[in-house]
Amino acid sequence: APSSPSSPIANEPKYEKRWLDTLSVPLSMARISRYKAGTDKLRSNAFEVLALDGVSTGILQFYTAQESADWLRAISTNISDLTLQNMKMANKCCSPSDQVIHMGWVNERLEGTDSSQLYKFKFLALKGSSFYIFSAPPVSTLDWVRAEKIYNLCEVLFKIHKLWLADDCWLQANLYLGIHQDFDLEDQRPYCFSVMVGHGKSHYFNVELGSELAVWEKSFQRAIFLEVQRTGSKTYMCSWQGDTLCFTVDFALGFTCFDSKTKNVLWRFKFSQLKGSSDDGKTKVKLLFQNLDTKQIETK
Repeated sequence: APSSPSSPIANEPKYEKRWLDTLSVPLSMARISRYKAGTDKLRSNAFEVLALDGVSTGILQFYTAQESADWLRAISTNISDLTLQNMKMANKCCSPSDQVIHMGWVNERLEGTDSSQLYKFKFLALKGSSFYIFSAPPVSTLDWVRAEKIYNLCEVLFKIHKLWLADDCWLQANLYLGIHQDFDLEDQRPYCFSVMVGHGKSHYFNVELGSELAVWEKSFQRAIFLEVQRTGSKTYMCSWQGDTLCFTVDFALGFTCFDSKTKNVLWRFKFSQLKGSSDDGKTKVKLLFQNLDTKQIETK
């Protein structure tokens, strides 16, 4: 707004300076992108914010890395706080065993694509007994059954891909800053983790900030622990030495194999007796147990 006249008339209203919005982007369920489109290269002192409905701020360019870091930290904190509010609202309608532990945006690396289409935005959620992968955030109760993928938390394996410096110090310097160097990774993106979901298949994800990576690691640990406690044990049909049997993994007692018809227990071992395991990546699993009496290794 223009400045006040040099000699204002007493009875006339004075001009006032005020903010004029050229664009308003809601931060609830919004996501941040620090990478140049179609590449693994971080933008220099710049990032983009995209709202739930796809509205973008455009590329926000800053004069210094510190300014970019400050704004990135402030915006990501607001998004996290709003996500937490959404989780609390969703949990009011859920039973204690079906609570949302964590959810948020990630980038998933696509399989069998060229270098210009490495990653795609996905929305992940840890809720109750399941790990969800969405193409868009769930905003209603019905959306939870429309996930692209749903996996049982007792049957997934979380692995964090940490980035280490030569002196074995965890790289904190570019936690928020747009510092980019060449590292020996599967690709050029830091802050990655994978989730193995069975039969050797994995989903490989990348997050924008180091702080997000730490939250996902902690959240997966908590969600899996709670589900293991709730489940107690899981039983699977299998074959052993040509017979159809039931194989039970009891998270408190260990492993048990029994006849599916007579229910007679054929063998039972504690977790402490498991000395090794391997599989063919398809259907066969080999378990090596130590017999407490003979101290010999038995193969099952």
